Amino acid sequence: AALLPPAARGLTDGLYCGRRVCYEVLGVSRQASKAEIARAYRQLARQYHPDRYRGEPAGGGADGAQAAHEKFLLIATAYETLKDEETRKDYDYMLDHPEEYYRHYYHYYSRRLAPKVDVRVVILVTVCAISVFQFFSWWNSYNEAINYLATVPKYRIQATEIARQQGLLNKTKEKGKNRRSKETREEEEEIIKDIIKNKIDIKGGYQKPKIYDILLFQILLAPFYLCKYIVWWCWWIYCFTIKGQEYGVEEKLYIIRRYMKMSQSQFDSLEDHQKETFLERQLWIRENYEVYKREQEEELKKKMAMDPRWKRYRRWMKNEGPGRLTFIDD
Repeated sequence: AALLPPAARGLTDGLYCGRRVCYEVLGVSRQASKAEIARAYRQLARQYHPDRYRGEPAGGGADGAQAAHEKFLLIATAYETLKDEETRKDYDYMLDHPEEYYRHYYHYYSRRLAPKVDVRVVILVTVCAISVFQFFSWWNSYNEAINYLATVPKYRIQATEIARQQGLLNKTKEKGKNRRSKETREEEEEIIKDIIKNKIDIKGGYQKPKIYDILLFQILLAPFYLCKYIVWWCWWIYCFTIKGQEYGVEEKLYIIRRYMKMSQSQFDSLEDHQKETFLERQLWIRENYEVYKREQEEELKKKMAMDPRWKRYRRWMKNEGPGRLTFIDD
């Protein structure tokens, strides 16, 4: 009697073994080891398992089989509660502190509803899937850009001239003497596309994808980029704030890009003559940039005023507009 656990108060239906104490269900004490708990469970499981039960312990008949089945479920629940160290610790705390009702509910359901798979594995798989999708999406955009440039006369003529100088088109014509002309045209098209890929530097959103630009490598290299940025920022403050050195071309373009609120890829996609115009007008100076910004806004307003599509839109907004009620006479 001294080894049996004392009567517990505060036991709740739906938590662990309900109104029964799990130690009493297995017939062990609270000081029992994991081996003793497992031994008691195996003995009771052999006795009350539905496949082995014959009705003797519970009195026989259908009611006895049902009672034995419920008893087996209770035994299994008690064993699941006590075999795990963390769950057993929470259960013992509930027996000792029955007044902390909501805490027991939280710990019980947080363990039951917690994902069985490691969250780190899920995050890693998700990041890898996004990275693969991102990489193939960039390749698709890059190939679309190459296919489009191959149809632009300016780039197509230049690529054709380069291919003739290198003798690539002559080889395809010699090979295509005994073959259909369709195959020859396809080979010429591939040669032109390869030359465009090698000779034209595509920037911006359609640039050639690089493996270290995908999300997975960006996350892995985040500490390196952070340290690099801190070093660069300290160098910037030392050179241009403390020592007062003049800005170089790269520094001037960086300040202009920050004023324009453009990303690095967007700024790189601009034409070289546009960047030269920025430098000529000294847009790294805040006052000059504000003047340039106002000029661009005025120019945009003039273009919109002269654009026939905007004229039609303004006329439609004035005469009809969205959601306007009209009465039509019969």
